[in-house]
Amino acid sequence: MRIYVQDYADEDKPYKLIHDIYYYSNRYRKRVTVKAGTRSDGATGAYDLNSKSWWIHDQLCNTGLFDDSSKCSNWQASMILSDVLNSEGRWFRSKTWFIGTFLFGGGKARKNGMFKL
Repeated sequence: MRIYVQDYADEDKPYKLIHDIYYYSNRYRKRVTVKAGTRSDGATGAYDLNSKSWWIHDQLCNTGLFDDSSKCSNWQASMILSDVLNSEGRWFRSKTWFIGTFLFGGGKARKNGMFKL
């Protein structure tokens, strides 16, 4: 089941989430919520999978925060992306996307620090 639709009303962010995503990280004991209607450019620099991973990662990078308003580091955001991909059975992508997002991504999570706070 698709969790997003392509909607080119915003050319920079052509994907629109159609269902809320609620994610709990067992690793960090933190929650991340991505609300329906959120827009994304997809998996920047990679193939846009029907996955919750890049939505959750984008949320952490755009806000730099977990749901409880605690700060998220670049390492944490990339580890969560990897954890989600692993849970979806994408073990190889979980490794390669971790490396790519940690080295080249992060947004506000990167500004919070590269490693765990």
